[in-house]
Amino acid sequence: MNDGVGDAFQKETKYHPDQMKRGTLDFSIKPETYKEYQDCRKIPLPPPKATVARTLDEVLRSRKSVRRYSLESISLEELSYILWASSGLTREGRGIQFRTAPSAGALYPIETYIMANRVEGLGEGIYHYSIKDHLLEELRTGDLGGDMSPAALGQKMCSESAVVFIWAAIFFRSKWKYKERAYRYIYLDCGHIAENLALASCSIGLGSCQIGALFDDEVNRIIEVDGTEESVIYMSVVGHPV
Repeated sequence: MNDGVGDAFQKETKYHPDQMKRGTLDFSIKPETYKEYQDCRKIPLPPPKATVARTLDEVLRSRKSVRRYSLESISLEELSYILWASSGLTREGRGIQFRTAPSAGALYPIETYIMANRVEGLGEGIYHYSIKDHLLEELRTGDLGGDMSPAALGQKMCSESAVVFIWAAIFFRSKWKYKERAYRYIYLDCGHIAENLALASCSIGLGSCQIGALFDDEVNRIIEVDGTEESVIYMSVVGHPV
């Protein structure tokens, strides 16, 4: 890895008042807002509903990173709520479907995948969250915890937790408008989603831990994305704390 890459990125993607270029966007090449898998099993999710009533203050004071989990499964209702709370749809206006997490330019470059280990009513495997229809698209089946933990630098909680959330970015969704500056916004967007997940999980009595230490190419292979046009950015585990 070249020394100073991060420093160069920070410098080269700065905005300067005297260098802001004006122009029009080419809507003929604007990427699709939603990724859809056509030929796969579709699993409807229950309507998202919080199962425990806690104030935001209570959740903020009790949120913490949980790294040890019991073998208890989470329910499909709990998974549905966390998925929606992280990045689900809330309202529509001006031709845009807005979500629970903000996104630069409302471009929403982040895609959500999950690896289910122990979810009631859901087999082990890899799934893609269809935000538009609030359902899961089944991509791979089977126990993949033995692959995911090594891909997360040996963190066993990836195989011990009930579910692993994997967030990947489709870069051109943001680059179409923001060019190289888009990468800054992509990382921020993903952070907003992860914080929503952490608070939502805590609010219903579950634990979570966010994971930035991962081998990109290995995780990309597990969720079957190319690592160039779309690549993993961040992950989180969720489950019942020990």
